[in-house]
Amino acid sequence: MKKLVITQIRSGIGTPEKHRKTIKGLGLRKIGQTVVREDTPEIRGMVRKIQYLLKVEEGEQ
Repeated sequence: MKKLVITQIRSGIGTPEKHRKTIKGLGLRKIGQTVVREDTPEIRGMVRKIQYLLKVEEGEQ
């Protein structure tokens, strides 16, 4: 199954509360931190919501 490699590139400070909760829901805590998540519609929706804070790459595993 496809994976998404998600890296936080901007701070959540000053963003709406919903966006900060989405960052936390993805498992991100710090700028520069990278997580690998399954490529599901739910994760894609979370990424789309805060795309201005993230760098996303597709990977295979």
